[in-house]
Amino acid sequence: MKKVILSFVLGLASVAVYAQKPSPELLNPTNHSLLLIDHEGQMAFATHNISTTELRNNVGLVAGASKIFNVPTVVTTVAEKSFSGPVFPEIQEFYPESTSGYIDRTTMNTWEDVNAHKAITGKGKKKIVMAGLWTSVCIVGPVLSAISEGYDVYVITDASGDVSKEAHEQSIVRMVQAGAKPITSLQYLLELQRDWARQETYKPVNDLVVKYGGAYGVGVQYAREMLKH
Repeated sequence: MKKVILSFVLGLASVAVYAQKPSPELLNPTNHSLLLIDHEGQMAFATHNISTTELRNNVGLVAGASKIFNVPTVVTTVAEKSFSGPVFPEIQEFYPESTSGYIDRTTMNTWEDVNAHKAITGKGKKKIVMAGLWTSVCIVGPVLSAISEGYDVYVITDASGDVSKEAHEQSIVRMVQAGAKPITSLQYLLELQRDWARQETYKPVNDLVVKYGGAYGVGVQYAREMLKH
């Protein structure tokens, strides 16, 4: 009987240890790089599958998350000075152009630009997370190209957008069929935090949520003020 009990206890212990090992599919602050593509005014004007307000908030969550967790990040633009205009203020807040050095290009596929390709692959991460405008052009191109070169690619669907709901959704379907993994902006932030016991990022993450997290952020603000949590 003692042997049975001991075996049972050891079995539980082994399960507990195994359960604490996260999936390699999960993102963490050191296993990936982030690519933000063409979040510019001219591209946002024709984006209709998501409201501009929601899109900007989601981009703020993503850019802020990458800054809090020191994720290697590349920001690219297309014809910034001659056509598309500056990137969203939510990106500039965390990655000012003067210090971050946005990569401007003429190619619709970021992957085909020599400087952009060098910057992205130079981060040395086999996982790449991407978001941008428009999904059917500026995201599909680099996503399919990166996958073909052996990268593990994640697409933040609600920090990307297109000229119509169908254009956006069919692009996501195409990328997923090729092996891309869809995630959302809040999911990205919380996947990096993963454990609320990580005190060094606890407050910055919640501050970011209050600012850009919509209803969730209002809830955090309420808890802070009313429940002193």
